[in-house]
Amino acid sequence: GQRRRVLPLLRRGHDEEEDGLEADEDDVGLFEDAAPQPEHRADHWQQDVSMVMNLVNLERHNARALLMHHRWKMDRIHDFLERRGREGLFREAGIVVPPEDSSTAARARVPPHKRPRTVTCNVCFEDVSRPSDVSTMDCGHCFCNDCWTEHFFASLGNGKKHIHCMQVKCPAICDDGTVRRLLGRKYPDAAKRFDNLVLDSYLDNNASVKWCPSAPHCGRAIRVVDASERYCEVECPCGVSFCFNCAAPAHSPCPCPMWDKWDAKFRGESENLKWIAVNTKSCPKCLRPIEKNGGCNHVSCPCGQHLCYACGGRLDSLHNCNRYDEAGHANYDSIRRQMLRYTHYCDRFNVHINSRKVEQTELWPAIQKRAVLLESATAIRPLIREASWMARAHRALLASRLVLARSYAFAYYMFGDEVRTYPSEKANLPIAKVLFEDQQWQLEENAEKLSKVLAAEAKPVLAEEEVLRAMQETSNLAKIVDTHCREMYKCIQDELLPLLLEPMTIAPYRPDGPDKAKDLPA
Repeated sequence: GQRRRVLPLLRRGHDEEEDGLEADEDDVGLFEDAAPQPEHRADHWQQDVSMVMNLVNLERHNARALLMHHRWKMDRIHDFLERRGREGLFREAGIVVPPEDSSTAARARVPPHKRPRTVTCNVCFEDVSRPSDVSTMDCGHCFCNDCWTEHFFASLGNGKKHIHCMQVKCPAICDDGTVRRLLGRKYPDAAKRFDNLVLDSYLDNNASVKWCPSAPHCGRAIRVVDASERYCEVECPCGVSFCFNCAAPAHSPCPCPMWDKWDAKFRGESENLKWIAVNTKSCPKCLRPIEKNGGCNHVSCPCGQHLCYACGGRLDSLHNCNRYDEAGHANYDSIRRQMLRYTHYCDRFNVHINSRKVEQTELWPAIQKRAVLLESATAIRPLIREASWMARAHRALLASRLVLARSYAFAYYMFGDEVRTYPSEKANLPIAKVLFEDQQWQLEENAEKLSKVLAAEAKPVLAEEEVLRAMQETSNLAKIVDTHCREMYKCIQDELLPLLLEPMTIAPYRPDGPDKAKDLPA
């Protein structure tokens, strides 16, 4: 299918140097102007603001407030406008637009040189004689610039993204240009902070934009053209790949909710606790876990308590553990089964992750050396000397390792007790499990064959017949592996996820890795 266009947004650190990373043009969409300069940071959200200004005939600051209220979603604004009309749209967002013939609007339109010579500020009660020393907002309320400036500064200090008029109970939003102009004179840092608040709102609340989750943070955010297609995986120019929906490292074909649980389980201490529960007994006095190191079941805790390792009870004259404790053993057996099941999937997850590391760090350099030798072998026909087939096969192998590893994380939850399926589909789950595991096994078998063949072809054999045979075998295996990966994704998305009560989806299969984004040069 057509690749999704992924776009980078401007970086916070505008004085950093470019990374110089490249990407295929047909995989990447670019902003017309991505020069990392402070004055260009607002270009992207201001495009949306201009659209709203033209759509509903609003001033810039009110259009921005309307977008921020609707979390920068143009479709929501269109929907509200269609259902409630222009006035209803403004009223729902708390935007005040005085009628054209109102007295306050008329006063606001009076140019400074035609206003009364002396104006009394109703905040500080000072008489201001110069018209340039007072400012009037759209609502018509007029105060001296000093009071406006302190009001703006205090509002920013409270973290407000909308600065309202100083007049009591007036909900009108202050003009952005006036806010920047007055703050810039006395508090230039606050003026910059005001612009950053708007940019942060655009980035944090916009469904089509995500911050790169790199640590330390590279300062970039990534935008996709179609916000409805949030289930995709992208690669930032800094090299970090992540899921656009949940901002976790790329994890398809495992859905976001399952991957979140798997990652927490994989990184956490829960399995260590389960091992302790299965392989130790708690001291009945101090509750310290005790592991037996001999054959005798009469053990002692460092606290001095003696206990029976067979049942975990205190050793005294009344001790008797020959009676079967149904509840206690049921709990023990359940924990042990859970531990063994998790170990099965976790071990196989690690096997493929570790295999991929070896194939990256050891196999790939050997393939590169072989490619150099092959392309310099003048005794072989030029068509056969072309060695890009090895790189393509290696990419297919690395992609299959990730698919396999993540498929075990998916299977752990899909066929366990932690996700709920439709009651009518429970009977079909065992059959679906068998079909899934069959596809998983086929992918696994062919991935191992491809790894073995690539390792063999990395050796410097330059006979033309051998090279031709290796090229055909390797290319065929790479195509088979790629086909099985696609079928695995199709099986999960179309056949297994619809069985779940909680709607889930996965990012589409990308054999060459996540879509890449890059910055334009300044």
